This record gives sequence, C-alpha cells and structure tokens, in this order.
Amino acid sequence: MELRELGGTGLRVSPVGFGASPLGNVFGDIPRDVARATVRRALDLGINFFDTSPYYGGTVSESVLGDSLRFAAVPRDSFVVATKCGRYKEGFDFSAGRVTRSIDESLARLGLEYVDILHCHDIEFTNLDQIVNETIPALLKIKESGKARFIGITGLPLSIFTYVLDRVPPGSVDLILSYCHYGINDTALVNLLSYLKSKGVGVISASPLAMGLLTDNGPPDWHPAPEELKLACRAAADHCRKKGKRITKLAMKYSLMNNEISTVLVGMNSPEQVEENVAAALELSSSGIDEELLHEVEAMLEPVKNLTWPSGIQQA
Repeated sequence: MELRELGGTGLRVSPVGFGASPLGNVFGDIPRDVARATVRRALDLGINFFDTSPYYGGTVSESVLGDSLRFAAVPRDSFVVATKCGRYKEGFDFSAGRVTRSIDESLARLGLEYVDILHCHDIEFTNLDQIVNETIPALLKIKESGKARFIGITGLPLSIFTYVLDRVPPGSVDLILSYCHYGINDTALVNLLSYLKSKGVGVISASPLAMGLLTDNGPPDWHPAPEELKLACRAAADHCRKKGKRITKLAMKYSLMNNEISTVLVGMNSPEQVEENVAAALELSSSGIDEELLHEVEAMLEPVKNLTWPSGIQQA
C-alpha cells in the first residue's frame, strides 16, 4: 500500500489503519497468540498505523497492542501509534490532571516512551469550552514533554470539530478523528475537508462499515442508528449478496477512495480480517471499484443518505 501524508505532521501512514478496539475483547475474547499474529500480519502487509484507547476493553486493548508490538520486534519508527484520553471505563474526565496522568498510564500499558498521537476521546460528552480552555492546553504540555508527538480530537457530531478548531490557537490541534461520516451511507465529512485543510488539520476516518451497518451480519443490538437506516443497509447488504458480492468489500473500497482522508480505521481481530482489508485496498489500486454495484447500493441508500444519530450532551 502506498503511504499517505497525515495532515501537516510529517507522518506517512497506511490508508488502511488498524483499529485496536477488538484487541480489548469488546467483540469477544481474543487469545493472546491470535492478537500477536494479527498485529504481526498487519505489519507484514504494510499497515503501520495503530489506534487504541484506555476505554477499549477497560485498558485491555492498550496492553494487548503493546504486547503484540513488542512481540513483533520491529523498529519504533516503523509504526505509528495513536491512543486517547478523557474517556474511561468509569466515565468521562477531561480535566487537566486526569489527562496528564492518563498519558503516563497509557505509555506504561503500551510499553512505549511516547505515542505519535494523543486524542481527546469523544469530546461531545463534555462542555466543549472545557476542551478549549483546559484539555487542549494540558495536551500541549504533554506534547512539549515529548510523551506525545501530535494532538487530536475525536467524536461523532461534526460540529464539535469546527467549534474547537475555531477557538484554540492555530496549530494547537494537529488531527481530527471522525467516525461513521465517510462511507457509502454517509459522506457528511466531505463538507469539512476544505475547512480542515485550511486549518492545517489532518483527517482520520473510522468505521467504514458504519459500526456493522454495512455488513452481512448487520449491526449489534446496541447500535444507535434509526431503524429506517438499519433496514436500508440490510436491504443493500442483501442486494450485494444476491449478486455474489459482499457489501463489506464495497464499503471498504469506497472509504479508501478519497485521498484527502489519510487513513481509514477498521477494527481487526484476526489475520484473516487483516488480509481481507488490505486486499480491498490493493484491489482498489489495481482494478478500481465495481461502479455498477456501487451506483445500485447508493441508490438504495439515497433515502437515508447522511442520516445519523445523536451523541453526547446538549451543548449550550
């Protein structure tokens, strides 16, 4: 896979990023040898970007990812690690004191001296002015200390990004991580790309399968999407299957087509999943996407295009 520039960070990352939340056993237990083999396979196939959080599996994801990277025994400069702060199994805490402790805890679990990216995790769950006035300044001190190279913010509502970026000093935030807003059913993130570029902010997208909506098995029971969106996605998946195709591959390819999005995070819990996702990226480069099937699926999803769901607290 050809690497892409990650905003203005100077980092070059694989277009397919390794979402490590499954390593926290959030979708079922993963034996340690399978986790190690999955990370090893990702590295072997050219995936160099790994994303985790202390929230995933109540710190388990960070510990398992750290163990797997150490087991792989590759040079530190050959991979990029992002973790997060502010969201924990016990709840949200974006205070300066908590996020400052958080990075030390994360580094210990990961077994690293620094992370490449430290994100504020799901900032819509606190007053955004706290992020602007307290959390980001604390993260900048962490950056100055060398424990994190770059700073990012994550969340579902796209409005949170413009709110924060318009209020912090230029260059304070290097990256945003948006999820469920760049896929076949929802491309709302596109409307922000020129704005983010003007701010010098890099773009990471996650959940190209819309947290399970664009899969044969469908979303988990807890999925917050409106029922009409779930039904439309199920119909689209059935349509692909009847044509002998899989909606997951179509969705993955679609999410990788926009070069203004540096990397697309997808959760992986087996070497086979790694191979499947990398194969989609390589197929896209060599033979493109099934345009006919894409247009058919887009037409089916048009009535629910960009339909999303609420997340976070009511901002004043």
